[in-house]
Amino acid sequence: MKIVFMGTPAAAVPTLERIAADGHDVVAVYTQPDRPSGRGNKVVFSPVKAKALELGIPVLQPEKVRTEEALETFRSYSADVAVVVAYGRILPSGFLNAYPKGAINVHFSLLPKLRGAAPVNWAIANGYRTTGVTTMRMDEGLDTGDVLLQRETPIEAGETSVELLSRLSFVGAELLSETLDRFDSISPRPQAHELATLAPILKRSDGEIDWNMTAPEIANRVRGFQPFPASFTSFRGERLTIWAAEPTLEISSSAPGEIVETTKGSIIVSCGSQTTLAITELQLQGRKRISARDLLNGVQIERGERFSHIQ
Repeated sequence: MKIVFMGTPAAAVPTLERIAADGHDVVAVYTQPDRPSGRGNKVVFSPVKAKALELGIPVLQPEKVRTEEALETFRSYSADVAVVVAYGRILPSGFLNAYPKGAINVHFSLLPKLRGAAPVNWAIANGYRTTGVTTMRMDEGLDTGDVLLQRETPIEAGETSVELLSRLSFVGAELLSETLDRFDSISPRPQAHELATLAPILKRSDGEIDWNMTAPEIANRVRGFQPFPASFTSFRGERLTIWAAEPTLEISSSAPGEIVETTKGSIIVSCGSQTTLAITELQLQGRKRISARDLLNGVQIERGERFSHIQ
């Protein structure tokens, strides 16, 4: 097929690579404009742009897609279909209907569950045990189009959103390849909209830990909110980020957020419903990530100290 590919982050790269490897004619790649990044504000290419240039595919990075000029350029490629993987823009109807086979989206959840910008993060944060990938014919709604194919996968114990998204990116590439191969024989299936759940874009405030939540709920958020916004709290008046933690079997009568033990290389904290959380990797403000064992070797932390709300 003749394809226009639209994507931006690393999670979209395996699909672009697979389309090219399958022998499709990728006539153009759309990706987000280059942005300054890092301490030196150095302009960096998106992972998709870097891969497209490596493959010798023309790259377009329009600042706006809701203009007549942008639509005319898009139409000029006369593709069979657009393939969209985490492009980062809501496409207007003109783009969705520009080509005979429309636009196919690779979405990292089992729709109609987890519609929105952060399905992988919220799958883990919400404690799901399984998730998957959906290929969908795009319409103007928020991930509301007809389902083409789906593939389910378990969420592994201890798996972070970074690890899960990396794994799903290859599942998605395989599923998209199958979708294109079988496109004319697939019967699109309308979603059961009444079963829809949302996975909204993450805000920095989502990362602040509410110690009244249970230890399993907090541990899920620690795994799910990586790399942004991460899970953080206040300790001794400074921000402390928690990167790895797991529930324990201990029962605590202490107030939520209170440290109840500092042994065996972890910091045990009381949480809601008398549950406890073992913190094993963390980061003090302005410092690097370290194990709780290393922190305890250098910092005296007393039982009864509290993690609290950031002022």
